Amino acid sequence: MALFGAIFFGFVPALLFAWFLYWLDRYEKEPRVLLGAAFTWGFVVAAGGAFIINTFLGIGVYFLTGSEFTTDFTTASIIAPLVEESLKGLAVLIVFFLFRREFDSILDGMIYGGIVALGFAATENAFYIYEKGYLESGWEGFWLLVFVRVILVGWQHPFYTAFTGIGLAVARMSKNGLVKFLAPIAGWGLAVFTHAFHNGFASLVSGLEGLAAGTFIDWSGWFLMLLFVIWMIRREGELLPKHLAEEVTAGRLTAAQLRQAATPFGSLFAFLKGRATARFYQVCGELAHKKEQYRHHGDEGGNLAAIEALRSELAALSPQVRA
Repeated sequence: MALFGAIFFGFVPALLFAWFLYWLDRYEKEPRVLLGAAFTWGFVVAAGGAFIINTFLGIGVYFLTGSEFTTDFTTASIIAPLVEESLKGLAVLIVFFLFRREFDSILDGMIYGGIVALGFAATENAFYIYEKGYLESGWEGFWLLVFVRVILVGWQHPFYTAFTGIGLAVARMSKNGLVKFLAPIAGWGLAVFTHAFHNGFASLVSGLEGLAAGTFIDWSGWFLMLLFVIWMIRREGELLPKHLAEEVTAGRLTAAQLRQAATPFGSLFAFLKGRATARFYQVCGELAHKKEQYRHHGDEGGNLAAIEALRSELAALSPQVRA
């Protein structure tokens, strides 16, 4: 019973958090299959690989030092951040190289980083809730770990790995060779640093005061990241009037439809009006982003053909949508 409960509280909140990230991506949704693959990589490859490597290296540290404290601190504050952010970041890197057409904004990088990190967190939380919670302290420990892992630090892994996604996105959007080289390294470095800071702080400061201080620091970082996401959503919204004004002139959509599409939450309940309306607003976002991609990268991967296909679909859907 406790094992199933641990799996439930490990995976269900992580999936809900992942849905929230998908919902935040207002203007150009990433393919669900690709997001599902990223989440799966997180809970299978990244989590499984990290457990093996962290354990192996931790044994090595204990063999060299003979100190349990040094082993625990080194594993948590140095080994785990390096290993885990590398394994999570590898999934984002694969998307970056193999699915470049789906990786065309800062927000995209953050979404992919966050989704793979939530997959990782699902497995890690299930393990901690059962192993460190129930098996060590019974049901009291079980519920304490549910509260700590899901509520207090539930967004920690997406926060870290978002930096890796940001670094890769900056490299993707830049034409400067030095930026292309340094941005992914800087993003990964920030992911490792924030992860190491959290773990090191938690290892050195104990008790309720330490938990309160750590929670305040974590939540402050998450709040600033949320503000950055909101800013990025607003910037993405500005692409629609910038790139779709000519579509209004050409009669493929109306000015009222464009105003509705460009509002961050203007199409929030579009799915309630039917599949055609939901698809229409999705096409608006995709067309604006594809034009922006063409502006930065030219006809990479057939951008022009994609633009024409989206234009045709937009013109066919527009008469069915009332703004």
